[in-house]
Amino acid sequence: MTSIRTLWWAAGLAAAVVCATPAGASTMVIGGGAAKECADAAIDGRSDNASVNKCTLALETEILGFRDQARTYVNRGVMQMRQRNFGGAVSDFNAASKIDPNLGEAYVNRGAAYLGSNRYGEGLAEIDQGLALGVKDPQKAYFNRGIAHENLGDVTAAYRDYTKAAELDPDWEAPKNELTRFTVKRP
Repeated sequence: MTSIRTLWWAAGLAAAVVCATPAGASTMVIGGGAAKECADAAIDGRSDNASVNKCTLALETEILGFRDQARTYVNRGVMQMRQRNFGGAVSDFNAASKIDPNLGEAYVNRGAAYLGSNRYGEGLAEIDQGLALGVKDPQKAYFNRGIAHENLGDVTAAYRDYTKAAELDPDWEAPKNELTRFTVKRP
């Protein structure tokens, strides 16, 4: 039973990290040029090297306001996370947080990258901070927080987070699928 559960969670975590990334990519960069192309690529779900390089080009050559610069780091980090380059993603989310410490997407995506590296406690703390700051798509953060809670052994908190994710986005199947694994017993 344990080995089947472990395999299920390995597959589930990979899906969750992929599902979580569009939430961070929702930070739009205003204006044109490479930074806008980087944002569009992240929002469109791309993660090819050309798109990542477009973000790098924007960061290295364009004059960006601090918010757009922070968002470009988040967008590049999201694409790196999709490539399963969790270390590079965390570096980008750290750079974004240093520039704009109030950008919730940097925290929730850093949390998702930590989940991808099996660092559940750190991931949980980051996701909590991002939710406290506010994010555009909190359902993805709650879903990933549910994964962190479950892997840390708190199934009650995991159930609450999956339920919250399902309430926030009733059309999203991922949290509903996770909830089917739970049996609630009332005292």
